[in-house]
Amino acid sequence: MSVAEVRKSAETRMAKSLETLKVNLSKIRTGRAHTGILDHVQVEYYGSPVPVSQVANVNLVDARTISVQPYEKPMAAVIEKAIRESDLGLNPISMGETIRVPMPALTEERRRDLTKVVKSEGEDAKIAVRNLRREANESLKKLVKDKEISEDDERRAQDEVQKLTDRNVTEIDKLVSTKEAEIMTV
Repeated sequence: MSVAEVRKSAETRMAKSLETLKVNLSKIRTGRAHTGILDHVQVEYYGSPVPVSQVANVNLVDARTISVQPYEKPMAAVIEKAIRESDLGLNPISMGETIRVPMPALTEERRRDLTKVVKSEGEDAKIAVRNLRREANESLKKLVKDKEISEDDERRAQDEVQKLTDRNVTEIDKLVSTKEAEIMTV
């Protein structure tokens, strides 16, 4: 393994950590409706669990309401039950073939709790990035030990990995502060 391969590996894995954080933050409810909130709600469809978005058309009616239009009539009751039983705390309303999902307003206490969750997600992402930095540095030390690179090359490569780590940590901080601001706005 070369210095470039170590750096490239660390870079791609750190990018994956950032993507995971974005996905996790998108699941946190802010009081405003967005269709992505139902992405992890699963329904039974011909014996196998599938996301709601694969068996229904999910749209926004307004800033606080999601509309779910099942592709097949009998799925309406199943989808409504799945949304109600999910951990999102939503109460869907069946209106014939369409299901309306109003987003309840968040209390101040709930908003504070959610900001703690966001900070925790951010911290987990930072830990993942720092662990990747450590792994990259260990790989570089091994290359020096095996006499594949010089100590000067190792030092330069470690500086590059550190800059990469700093960039990713800064990006994580930005994502976390943006999400916190989004949660705290009424």
